[in-house]
Amino acid sequence: MLKASGVGLALPFLESMSPLQAKNAQPPRRAVFLCNTLGLHAPALFPKKVGRDYETTDYLRLLKEHRKDLTLFSGLSHPGQGGEHQCEMTWLSAAFNPGMDGFRNSISIDQFMASKLGYVTRFPSVSLSSDGPKSQSYTGSGVMIPAEFRPSRLFARMFLRGKPSELARQKQKLGDGRSILDELMEQTKALLKSATAADRASLEEYFESVRDAEKQMAEAQAWIDKPKPEVDQPQPSDIPDKGDIIGRMRLLLNLVPLIIQTDSSRVISIVIQHNHGIPKVDGVDSEHHNLSHHGRDPKRIDQLKKIERGIVGCFGDFIGQMKAKQEEGGSLLDNTTTLFGSNLGNASAHDPRNNPILLAGGGFDHGQYVAHDARNNTPLCNLFLSMLAKMDIGAESFASSTGRLEW
Repeated sequence: MLKASGVGLALPFLESMSPLQAKNAQPPRRAVFLCNTLGLHAPALFPKKVGRDYETTDYLRLLKEHRKDLTLFSGLSHPGQGGEHQCEMTWLSAAFNPGMDGFRNSISIDQFMASKLGYVTRFPSVSLSSDGPKSQSYTGSGVMIPAEFRPSRLFARMFLRGKPSELARQKQKLGDGRSILDELMEQTKALLKSATAADRASLEEYFESVRDAEKQMAEAQAWIDKPKPEVDQPQPSDIPDKGDIIGRMRLLLNLVPLIIQTDSSRVISIVIQHNHGIPKVDGVDSEHHNLSHHGRDPKRIDQLKKIERGIVGCFGDFIGQMKAKQEEGGSLLDNTTTLFGSNLGNASAHDPRNNPILLAGGGFDHGQYVAHDARNNTPLCNLFLSMLAKMDIGAESFASSTGRLEW
């Protein structure tokens, strides 16, 4: 912990912090869940050929540099779903019949992981959302855990320590373009001077990430006071600060590597909500939710794909960040199983079957497209069970699982 003016900044895990730990001890295993609740247009995502030599598609082209780090699945879903968009709340829990009378959710996979790991980190789990407190994280008694949706508050909660008045002053300094690290300069210099070579590399990379996060938050804050350009068309009906779905998603994802680097949490879930109105994406003039119900209209599909390219591109950038940050024995991605997908296979028909699922990192055998039966889907919980095993969490089953997913 570095401290100055009443404010503290968390540090990444360093080998010198644990002198009794074996020098080549493996970093902890983590899991990240990312859900786009309006699905992904299947023809733009899924190849026609399965296996390792699958052909690229519109969306997979955005992830081509990470091809060897990803596995694409089709034919996975939770049984007993439905209720239009109600299956959003069960994507991580697989509870039957969401939205029906008397429904009560069950524990979500992220909270199951957190309950097994316990307080080995300051935050057993972190739930994030692109808009509002609604999350997909549920306790064992079926109570939703509110999501954090403000990156500045998440940053303060994760990395800053101090009295409310001190944190408020530091937040103002961020808005003025002044870095927390500037006030900690002497301490950081002393720390770097005394650190081992491996720790120096970790610290320099971490400090660079902190500065990037500060800069992005300051830039996002600056837009609030900037006048909007005049356009020759009616004002959109969406709320302006919700429309930038891609920007909101990017700010959240940019903070995830920091959370993982500092070992602040090992289980993170992020939900991209469906109520952003008209997204601020070039060439899009309709609400995201309405475009997802495209009725096979080519013009509506074209706009929908522009939004979804932005979302998939954000995921690709996140994977790139996780690959670039190194730790003992590999990258952050190597030790972080990352699942990106949706609760809807066909949002236009509110169909919860055939979920689009991309799995990255975590030490799995990647680089292929694995297609399960499109009519008789394999339980998505089988993949959850495999993720639990990678995190060294012993579990014979989870929700609707029938066994670990193998490929």
